[in-house]
Amino acid sequence: MDVLTDLLHRARARNAVVRQLIQRPPWAMTYADPVPLTVAATLGGRASIQLPGSAPTRLAAGDIALVTGPTGYTIADDPATPPQYVIRDGRKYLPTGEPAGPHAPLAPRTYGAGLSGATVMLRGVYELRGDVAARLLDLLPPLAVVPAGPRTRTALDLLSAETVSDEPGQDAVLARLLDLVLVIALRAWCTRPEATPPAWYRALADPAIGEALRLLHEDPAHRWTVASLATKTGMSRAAFAQRFAALVGRPPLGYLTDWRMTLAADLLRDTRETVAHVARRVGYEDPFAFSVAFKRARGRTPSAWRGST
Repeated sequence: MDVLTDLLHRARARNAVVRQLIQRPPWAMTYADPVPLTVAATLGGRASIQLPGSAPTRLAAGDIALVTGPTGYTIADDPATPPQYVIRDGRKYLPTGEPAGPHAPLAPRTYGAGLSGATVMLRGVYELRGDVAARLLDLLPPLAVVPAGPRTRTALDLLSAETVSDEPGQDAVLARLLDLVLVIALRAWCTRPEATPPAWYRALADPAIGEALRLLHEDPAHRWTVASLATKTGMSRAAFAQRFAALVGRPPLGYLTDWRMTLAADLLRDTRETVAHVARRVGYEDPFAFSVAFKRARGRTPSAWRGST
């Protein structure tokens, strides 16, 4: 499993939610709750997206916005349009704070008004949490906009078509198509000049170091050594260690330890496994050695970490 797929697979706490919005201008709505990761795309018409305290960003047809900010955001046909609704805790309110009346869906997972000249948008929300999710979100700023392109448009068309369907297995199809849109958008974003992806992501482009990272993610509990990784990638030990550190920003075993502690932090938070079992799952036969390493990395013992999360 490649590194990006591994992060996305481990970080998702529950299935993604996908909705389609059709609105005729003027329209605007504020999503008040912070969500770890939102994918918003314009399929037709005009739109803008704005985070509190930031300038609005226009979205052309086919553009994809990835939102990871700690606050909510507003989408509208135009930045000057005041919000008509505020979505909070999954419910719709008027700007005055009064509950808004329900709107009947136009089709499965599709809301708004199906009129000519309307803006059509897709919005997918990922419920992510934990240390693995934080590593995934490090790829992005609070708002990243990926311009329309042939690959993104094809994926969006597939997702849009499935959004309005209601067949067996639909949620699974939608989740995987949203993953497709997200991965294509992440790839495109990380190649843009304004993007600053972390060193490990840039290192994936190197055949040898990218392979080493894949191996570490595929089997983090294995007793890896610098020599064994070098052999797997066809390099000498010294050359491999130097190249890995130069591209990733830390030595191979330092990266492995950090990844193990990331996995352990989420296991301690999300499962009832014993500390000894967690230790073995991330490559430590000795629970005491694991506890020492975890406290050095997180500032708390495994038991204290579990009790505080």
